[in-house]
Amino acid sequence: MPQQKVHDSRIKKIALVGNYIPRQCGIATFTSDLLTALATEDSTAGYWAVAMNDVPEGYPYPAQVRFEVNQHLSADYRLAADFMNMNRVETACLQHEFGIFGGDNGAHILELLSGLRMPLVTTLHTVIQSPSAGQMVVTRRIAQLSDRLVVMSRKAVAILHEVYGVPSEKIVVIPHGIPDVPFVDPNFYKDQFGVEGRKVILTFGLLSPGKGIETVIEALPQVVRENPEAVYIVLGATHPHIRKDQGESYRLSLQSRARELGVGGHIIFHNRFVDLEELCEFIGAADIYVTPYLNREQIVSGTLAYALGSGKATISTPYWYAEEMLADGRGRIVPFRDTEAMAREINSLLAREVERHTMRKRAYTFCRDMTWKEVARRYLEVFKEVKEEREKKPKTIFRTRTLNSSPRDVPQPKLDHIARLTDDVGIMQHAKFIIPDRRHGYCTDDNARALMAVLMAREMVPDSARVMELACTYLSFLHHAFDEHTSRFRNFMDYERRWKDETGSQDSHGRALWSLGEVIELVESNDIRGAALELFEKALPAVLEFDAPRSWAFALGGIHAYLQKFSGDSEARRIQEKLAVQLYECWRKCASDDWPWIEENLTYDNGSICRALITSGNWMQREDILEAGLISLAWLMRIQTGSGGHFAPVGNKGWFPRGGVMARFDQQPIEALSMIKACRAAYDQTRDAKWLMHARRCLEWFLGRNDLGVHLYDQVTGGCCDGLQANGPNLNQGAESTLSCFLSLINLHQINAQVSLEGSSEGRKDIHQEPVVPSPLALSREIKNRTVIDEGTDISSGRITAGT
Repeated sequence: MPQQKVHDSRIKKIALVGNYIPRQCGIATFTSDLLTALATEDSTAGYWAVAMNDVPEGYPYPAQVRFEVNQHLSADYRLAADFMNMNRVETACLQHEFGIFGGDNGAHILELLSGLRMPLVTTLHTVIQSPSAGQMVVTRRIAQLSDRLVVMSRKAVAILHEVYGVPSEKIVVIPHGIPDVPFVDPNFYKDQFGVEGRKVILTFGLLSPGKGIETVIEALPQVVRENPEAVYIVLGATHPHIRKDQGESYRLSLQSRARELGVGGHIIFHNRFVDLEELCEFIGAADIYVTPYLNREQIVSGTLAYALGSGKATISTPYWYAEEMLADGRGRIVPFRDTEAMAREINSLLAREVERHTMRKRAYTFCRDMTWKEVARRYLEVFKEVKEEREKKPKTIFRTRTLNSSPRDVPQPKLDHIARLTDDVGIMQHAKFIIPDRRHGYCTDDNARALMAVLMAREMVPDSARVMELACTYLSFLHHAFDEHTSRFRNFMDYERRWKDETGSQDSHGRALWSLGEVIELVESNDIRGAALELFEKALPAVLEFDAPRSWAFALGGIHAYLQKFSGDSEARRIQEKLAVQLYECWRKCASDDWPWIEENLTYDNGSICRALITSGNWMQREDILEAGLISLAWLMRIQTGSGGHFAPVGNKGWFPRGGVMARFDQQPIEALSMIKACRAAYDQTRDAKWLMHARRCLEWFLGRNDLGVHLYDQVTGGCCDGLQANGPNLNQGAESTLSCFLSLINLHQINAQVSLEGSSEGRKDIHQEPVVPSPLALSREIKNRTVIDEGTDISSGRITAGT
C-alpha cells in the first residue's frame, strides 16, 4: 500500500515589504527587527526584504534585502511583484505607512499588491480616523487586497471597523516588538554617558517638529528649580526628509530656546542614529522617559514601546497609543503643549522614588508579551493561518497580467532637458537640437508651463530639492513678468533680460493664471503658495476684459485648481461662472450637427476648451455646459484619429476651417497634451474607460504611433521634438514641446495609478480596446435631447455618472 504523503504546512519563503536599515526611518528599523526575529524563531524558512528607496542611489543594504524599489517609479512596483511571484514567495508581509511609497497618498504600492499571487499580511503603522478621500480609497484597497491587517492597538481595530468598514475577523492585534532587556537600575548605565549622579530625563527618536520637544524644554526651568541635578537628553538624528528640506532648523531652534531659558547646562543633544545595543543603554540610563508628541492621531510609537519594555517611568501627551499603553498606572498623561503640567509631573515622579519604581515594574511586566520573540511567534501563526485559508479557498483577486489587462508602461519623466534649458532667469523658448538657443530668449507661456510641470512631477522625480529650485525660478519669472501698472503679464523677454512687449497676449496671461492656480493647489510650502496666491489675486480680475475663448479656458483651469484649495472664495467663483458661460455661449451659437465647436476654425490647444467646459460645468452643476464639453471632446477625437487608429492632431499649416479640409501637418505636441488633460477630466466625470484609452492613444503619438511612425520623445535627453512635419520630426527640442511631452507623461502615470487605485480594470470591459466615438449627427441629437451622451450614461442628475 503506498505511503500517504504528509502535507507540510510550514512556510518556507517570506518576503517583508517596506523600508530597511541602514535607511534612517522607524519603518526601516521595525522591518529589519521583525525579519531578524522571524529568522531567529524559525530558522527553516527563508526571510528576505523588498526595500523602498527614497534616493536614486539606494542604500548599502545587508544581504537580507533581495529587491529594491525606487519609490517614485510605478513600474518598479510591478517588477517587484513579478520578482516575488517568480521566486515563489509563499507569504508577503507589507509594512504600510503612507509616506514611504510614491504616488498620491502612497498609491504606487497598489501596483505591487494587486500583482501578488501569494497571501498578503499588512501591518498598518498608521490608521487615520478622519482620512482624506485619497487616504480612504488607498486604505480600503489595501484592506481588500490583504488577507489580514495587523495593528498594534485596540483603538486601531475600532477605527478600521467603524471608519473603513473592515470586518473585525480580518484584523489582528500584534503589539509592537521590543528588545528583551533586563530590569536594571538606571544608575548602572549613567557613567557611560557622563551623567552619573544626575536625574536623567530622556526622549529619543528621529527629530521633527511634530515631536513636541519644545514642550519639555520650556518645562525645564521649573524642573531644575526643584531638581538642579536634572538633565534632559534628546537622542536622535534629525529626520532625513526634514533635514533635506529644512536643514537643522528645528534642532537649532530647540537649542536656542534652551539657552534663552537659561537651561543650556541641563540639556544634552546627541545628534546621531544609534544602533540597538547603544539605544538600550541610553534607555537604561533614564530615570524618566518622555514622549511629548503633538499629534493625537498617533496609533503606535516604537519609542514608547521600547521605553515601557525597558521598565521606564513614562510621561506622555495623550496621543492614542500612549493612552492605551499607559493605562492602569503604567505612566502619566499630560495635555498637549502644557508646560506647567509637564514640569509638575516630572517633578512629582523625581520626588517620589517608590512610586516611580512601582510604575516601572508595572510597565516592564505588562510588556513581557511584546518582546520580539513573542511578536515573531504571533506573526508566524498568522502567516500559517492565511496560507491554509488560501489553500482551502483560493482568492481571485490576482489576474494574469496580459498587455490588455494591466496599465501600459509609460516612460519615466526626466527633468534633464528641462533643466538644460533653464538658467537663473527661467526656461528658454527654443533649442537647436538639444542645445539651448539663446537668441530667442524666454516667454511667460513656457515658464508657466514649466512651473506647473515640475510641481506635478514632485512625486515622480527623486530630486525634490532640484524640483523646488526650478519651481522658484519659474515663479520668480512670472513675478517679474507681471506689470503692476497694467495688471497684465508681459510675455517675451530677450536673452539680455529686456522685455520685448509692453503687454503680453491674453493667452499668456491665462496660462500664467493656470500655473499659479496649480501652485496654490499642489505646493506644500506656505512661502511658495503665499507668493503664488498674491500674484494670482492681482492677475485674476484682468480676464474679465478678455475676448479670446482660449484665454478664458486657460484661466478657468487656474481657477478650478485654486478652488480646490479655497473653495469658499466667492469672487473666484463669480469669475469662473462668467467665463464658463461666455465660453459656452460661443459653443451654443456656433455648434451644429456636423460642427460641434466654439469657432468657425479649429486651431490650437483645442482640448483645453473641452476641459474648461467639462470641469466648469461639473463645478457649477450646469449639465448643458458639461455636455457641450464632452460632445466636443468626442468630436475632436473622431476627426483627429488616423486611418490606423492613431492620434493625428490638426496641423498648423492651414488648421481646419469649417467646410474645408483639415491640415495634416505640422502636428504640434501641445495638441496631444491638451487632449490628454481633457480626456482625463472627462473620465473623472463619467468614469467611462474609453476616455482613458483616448488619453493613452494621445500619449502614444509621442512614442511612435503617429502618421509617420517616428518617435518624438527622446528617452535619453528627456526632451521632445518640436512637432511632426511632412518629411519627419522637427529635431529641435524646445521648451513648449518638451514640457508638453513631460506633462503628458505625468498625466498618464497619474491615470495609471488612478486605474490601479480604483481597480478600474476589474469586472468591466477591456479598457485598452479601441473606443467607439458617436457620429457628429448622433452627438447633435444628444445635445438637443439632453438625455443620453454615451451608451449607459445618465445625465439626469446634472452630474455625469458612469453607466453599468
